Amino acid sequence: MIKIGHKIPDLELDAFADGQVKEIRLSDFNGKWLVVVFYPADFTFVCPTELEELAKLYPQFQAEGAEVLSVSTDTVYVHKAWHDNSPAIKKIRFPMVADPTGNMSREFGVYIDSEGLALRGSFVIDPDGVLRAFEIHDNSIGRSMTELLRKLQAAKFVREHGGEVCPVNWQPGAKTLKPSLELVGKI
Repeated sequence: MIKIGHKIPDLELDAFADGQVKEIRLSDFNGKWLVVVFYPADFTFVCPTELEELAKLYPQFQAEGAEVLSVSTDTVYVHKAWHDNSPAIKKIRFPMVADPTGNMSREFGVYIDSEGLALRGSFVIDPDGVLRAFEIHDNSIGRSMTELLRKLQAAKFVREHGGEVCPVNWQPGAKTLKPSLELVGKI
């Protein structure tokens, strides 16, 4: 499993995007922020609520210089069928990655061997391909895509402003902190 501060593997996968099946490599996104959102399966209950919200926020992720990938262990043909038949999923403009072998899910530590499905995992990867943030949920707990966007913005801010850190509930434009050894010694 990849860890914070480590490079993600360069995997090659099929994705359903722009109405067609495409082959992508994770290295295709080098130089951009990458947000990877794993979910258990197409045609389920919680997944479309998350993906619809992510589709709504996708322009904001793009404005931050990020690409979004959604990933499940379904095939690209199941992604296409879901996209063609669900009003919520029709709104998606980001690539829907197929991981039927579970290889990507295993690399990211979200694969459930006994079910052949992925847990709900969200990963923020910097332009150098280094993992900066992640969270993994039980499949019965939906995520906040607004919070995922905030995590991306915080990771981006920290990268662009060396020496500054983002406190709890930080939002763009809010005050940050500058840790110093002098201050630490007084605590």
